Amino acid sequence: MSPHRPAVYAALLPGTAVAALLLAGCGDAGELRSAGPTPTAVGPVRLWPDLPPVTAPPYDYGESDTARVPGIEAPGGDVHRVDPVAVVQAEVAAHPDAYSGPDGMYEETAGRIRACGSEPGRCPVLKPYYRDLTGDGRDELVVGIRMPDQQTGLRVYMPEKGGLTRIMSTVDQVVGVQLAGKDLVVRVVSAGIPGYEYRTAWSWDAQQRAMLPTRDEIVRVKPVPPKRSSPPPASPSDGA
Repeated sequence: MSPHRPAVYAALLPGTAVAALLLAGCGDAGELRSAGPTPTAVGPVRLWPDLPPVTAPPYDYGESDTARVPGIEAPGGDVHRVDPVAVVQAEVAAHPDAYSGPDGMYEETAGRIRACGSEPGRCPVLKPYYRDLTGDGRDELVVGIRMPDQQTGLRVYMPEKGGLTRIMSTVDQVVGVQLAGKDLVVRVVSAGIPGYEYRTAWSWDAQQRAMLPTRDEIVRVKPVPPKRSSPPPASPSDGA
């Protein structure tokens, strides 16, 4: 618009109308504009505030998952100098009858682990990975173990006092594992919910001195199939 045109209208209109006209007529498309009234923020509402407090568990979460690996040394606190197969073999030897819990191992898997030296092609211990997951400047050892029924065991070992301490142990039908910063993200098949998977982020907890599952989510990994539209009803003339 012409820069002189607002002055002409200013002489003919009341002050309020002039101000409105100037704002409306000369507004640039790049200027801020109101998006309307802001909705009132609604805070969280506590349901059943009179529920009694939960009794504390007999031990801290994660305590039973940590264990010193017997007979394994980590010179200089360097897990890169440790044989991951020897680490798992030491745990199997220390708990030969454990078939459940953090030390649990299928009998078939335990047998193959014992024979890794003579039958390396059948050894279920996967390639190791290394990452500082505790934030102390030293790498931890991350080990995967193939198990029956498409399951994978995951264990993490921390160098401590010249040896190794296991700080995480879990077994599941693992789809994939990712190292994200200082987290170990485990993707697992979602049983009973087709098209979805569970994703759990395991993080170091300095108080428990263990890797704990700190974030869980269910994620759709397959697109939702389109709904089939019903055919239109037949008209009376269709059958004539």
